[in-house]
Amino acid sequence: MFGISDVGIWLAYLLCIISALLCLVYGIINWNKGENDEAELAKEAKWEKEELEIEESI
Repeated sequence: MFGISDVGIWLAYLLCIISALLCLVYGIINWNKGENDEAELAKEAKWEKEELEIEESI
C-alpha cells in the first residue's frame, strides 16, 4: 500500500500519528489548567514581597 512494503516504516508512521494525537488530547485536557490559580497567585505575591524586602536590606 502506497509503495511502502516494510513493516518498520509503517510502524514509524503509525507511532508518529498516534503520538501527535496523544499530544493534542493532552493539550486539550490541560488547556487552562493551573493558570490563575488563587493559591499560585498568593504564593507568587508572597515570594515577590520577600524578594523586595531582601533587595531593600542590601
